[in-house]
Amino acid sequence: MTEILRMKGVVKSFSGVEVLHGVDLSLNEGEVLALVGENGAGKSTLMKILMGIEQPDSGEIFLNGVKTIIPGPAHALALGIAMIHQELNPVPEMTVAENIFLGREVNRFGFVSRREQERLTEAWLQKLRLRIPPATRMRDLSISQTQMVEIAKALSLNSKILIMDEPTSAITQQEVNDLFHIITMLRDEGIGIIYISHKLDELFQISDRVQVLRDGNVINVTPTKETSRRAMVRDMVGRELSTIYPTCDSQLGEVLLEVRDLTRYGEFESVSFSLRAGEKLGIAGLMGAGRTELVSTIFGERQPDRGEIHVKDKVFAPRHPNDAIRQKIALVPEDRKLMGLNLIMTVGDNITMCVDRRESRFGLLNIKKNKEMVEEMVGSLAIKVHSYSQNVENLSGGNQQKVVLAKWLLTNPDILLFDEPTRGIDVGAKAEIFELINSLVMQQKAVIMISSEMPELVGMSTRVLVMCEGRLIGELSGADITQENIMALASPLQ
Repeated sequence: MTEILRMKGVVKSFSGVEVLHGVDLSLNEGEVLALVGENGAGKSTLMKILMGIEQPDSGEIFLNGVKTIIPGPAHALALGIAMIHQELNPVPEMTVAENIFLGREVNRFGFVSRREQERLTEAWLQKLRLRIPPATRMRDLSISQTQMVEIAKALSLNSKILIMDEPTSAITQQEVNDLFHIITMLRDEGIGIIYISHKLDELFQISDRVQVLRDGNVINVTPTKETSRRAMVRDMVGRELSTIYPTCDSQLGEVLLEVRDLTRYGEFESVSFSLRAGEKLGIAGLMGAGRTELVSTIFGERQPDRGEIHVKDKVFAPRHPNDAIRQKIALVPEDRKLMGLNLIMTVGDNITMCVDRRESRFGLLNIKKNKEMVEEMVGSLAIKVHSYSQNVENLSGGNQQKVVLAKWLLTNPDILLFDEPTRGIDVGAKAEIFELINSLVMQQKAVIMISSEMPELVGMSTRVLVMCEGRLIGELSGADITQENIMALASPLQ
């Protein structure tokens, strides 16, 4: 196979802290290279250097055997290197064609030729077997369709190297299958793909080689067919991790939450269930089943059209999340960057944002008390930070999620709503979060956990409620909690 990329001895430091220690990486024509590692292992930094977003302190990059300097993203695109980021960022009010040609519009006599842009766009979409009209506005597309448009854009740039960062984190299994079909097609056409994912099982379906990073070092590079999930986990975390779903013998206590006939028209209808102290209640369902909307309503972010919520036998009608916080309810949201954090604030300010008012006197913050709370949370959750004044946007995904957890734990909640708590984080951080969930229910707190990862629900839940198209279809407990039973209930009847 022909080598199209080699990164050799790449070193990078931030604020005097070295995060990449002489990293090598190679990619062949028509190959899918899986790049894996815990959050903070250096994957994103290495890819930012390849895209010209960051510059290495030392090291070399070779494209088709020629030493190359990549001063910026525009230069990377010109060299045939494109990246599809985990957080897709289209211009929602513009059309598919306008997004694909943004910044390089097709001109005719000094005017943008929309007709020509749409003709070219349709050709690229047809190549990917996508039936999306080029004049469709991006706001009307699903996440997976938006992702496919990004791939079409990369191909329209004549990209030979495609970086895909967590491409399956927010799409359904059928959409994953469609994506894998497209990746296989691109590989067969000679495009080299660097595939970053925390979903280790899917790597065996799509990748040719696996490269593991840990703490800024290359730990192992091996053909995918010659490794195993267990070996990858061991290389990533530096130890054997027999199971990420720890056992827990919590005792069920009083009913802390009861939902009766709760309804939001067009989102979910007639949902009823109870939640007891010491319980881990899983909520399963396909995308669009109404799971996120349900917990958002319980938390006061949305208002129900019908039904009641009871907290400890008392009617609870939240008009705002502050009402839920006062009732000792916390929500760890699906999108931590959009809903859970203020990215331009510091780690310390994010952790204490929900308790600042409580710990203030005469409107003045108790700086000493705040520092003590931050130190306690950073230590107990093992959050990796350079300093408490570091902006939270510069943390890895797993550490950002721990900051969200720390923020809510300081409110001492009795009921915790976790919406996709492990999305976009590595296997080691997942195990730590599951240990935390178990410790919470052992303290007689109650947990609701939404997850699109069925093994998580099977491994962690006391009971599982299954939703389909806005309705609660069934309940599973004990030995009946299996992936097969969950899928049978979650799938719409044809």
